[in-house]
Amino acid sequence: MKIRRLETFCNEFVGFVRATSDTGDQGWGQVSTYNADITCEIFHRQVARHALGTDALDFADTLALVNEREHKYPGSYLRRAMTGLDTALWDLRGRLEGKPVVTLLGGKPGKLRAYASSMKRDITPEDEARRFLKLRDEKGFDAFKWRVGAECGRDRDEWPGRTEKIVPLVSRALGDGVAKLVDANSCYSPKRAIEVGRLLEAEGIGHFEEPCPYWEFEQTKEVADALAIDVTGGEQDCEMTAWKTMIGMGAVDVVQPDVMYLGGITRTLEVCRMAELAGLPVTPHAANLSLVTMCTMHLLGAIPNPGKYLEFSIEEADYYPWQYGLFLGDPYAITDGKATISGAPGWGVEIDPKWLDRATYQKSEA
Repeated sequence: MKIRRLETFCNEFVGFVRATSDTGDQGWGQVSTYNADITCEIFHRQVARHALGTDALDFADTLALVNEREHKYPGSYLRRAMTGLDTALWDLRGRLEGKPVVTLLGGKPGKLRAYASSMKRDITPEDEARRFLKLRDEKGFDAFKWRVGAECGRDRDEWPGRTEKIVPLVSRALGDGVAKLVDANSCYSPKRAIEVGRLLEAEGIGHFEEPCPYWEFEQTKEVADALAIDVTGGEQDCEMTAWKTMIGMGAVDVVQPDVMYLGGITRTLEVCRMAELAGLPVTPHAANLSLVTMCTMHLLGAIPNPGKYLEFSIEEADYYPWQYGLFLGDPYAITDGKATISGAPGWGVEIDPKWLDRATYQKSEA
């Protein structure tokens, strides 16, 4: 079975890919979110032309071929585009075999514990605590992540004193028996990160994400060595050389690949295997409700070293309007703090035709 046609449907934020084989079978995937319109251009110029005519079911070598043919273009955009091919072909195989991707990967459908993940830094500590408590009571979440520092903030806070206030206020409001995580988004120098880490330790927070500039592995390792809590990272890293370095030097306690940033399920499985050999759990980054969270659910249901929970965006349409209206039904219903990996074929979701009708369309064909 060969790949005959590759189509994209996109706007600025989201780009879906439809792969069609020479037998007429189809699968749906997605390039990474954010600047998805640019990524879809790269998909057609630098990915599709290498994939057309290749095996639609045994495609690991095709992904390697794209990497080789486009060796002058390593980095994020190529990986984000490759994800569209990878995820569409996993879905195609699942639909063809009548199995969910989690089963193809060696796992099984079922429930996954989720943590409620805040994307906001412009929210006051009091308002963050209030919405967390509401989600705890309405959805049953028993794990929460919020933001500290400023994104790539060079030791600055979003506003003076916010971190010192939000850490104890939210942690104490949630109380005992709840998992507490924070994300610094590359804000701190090692010295300042360790200072903040001591505050986190004192307030019962067990997960300190991306404390230092993510590309400075030595800085992150310095923080991890100094603290008793988990120091985590990896969401931005899309090249295997970076993962080999990060894992090999013990820079983090938990690895957090993003399926969409990294290049798809096939490449993410490589990172999961590296982490398994190093005795590290995998808690992927999945910070919006496009297809990335569904792909991550299927991955977590299959790998031997999953982390404690699934990242689940809690932002509503007023903040992330583009992540709504993508799918028919509600594939992301949370019950008792858990998401459900569907047993339906492929990813188990159907893209809303109304969304597709509004999208920008492109086609590459053999």
